[in-house]
Amino acid sequence: MANAASGMAVKDECKLKFLELKSKRNHRYIIFKIEELQVIVEKLGSPDASYEDFTNSLPSNECRYAVYDFDFTTDENCQKSKIFFIAWAPDTSKVRAKMVYASSKDRFKRELDGIQVELQATDPSEMSFDIIKARAI
Repeated sequence: MANAASGMAVKDECKLKFLELKSKRNHRYIIFKIEELQVIVEKLGSPDASYEDFTNSLPSNECRYAVYDFDFTTDENCQKSKIFFIAWAPDTSKVRAKMVYASSKDRFKRELDGIQVELQATDPSEMSFDIIKARAI
């Protein structure tokens, strides 16, 4: 288990599942949560899961980290993919939880080698499909 600077441990499963998403493309998304001072995998999205499936998997009043593998076609008609790291901290979540997630984010993100775009969102409109698409290109 890796130990984050904030005292937060990162379960090895987090890195293993991220590697599966990145290299084998076994998952469309991964949702992580902090539980008992460690980051754990909460949910895995199947490769055919939609962006809507992903956003619906995020709790409306609790913080989470998430990774999403976004496939898109460029203006030149090339198929591409970008891996997004999303720090989800809804306004309705507890202040203490927001502080814990914020203080652990950078260290946790460093454990996931291959993140291409980072996004922070406090409500669904800040991570709409259009915003994701615009950030990918």
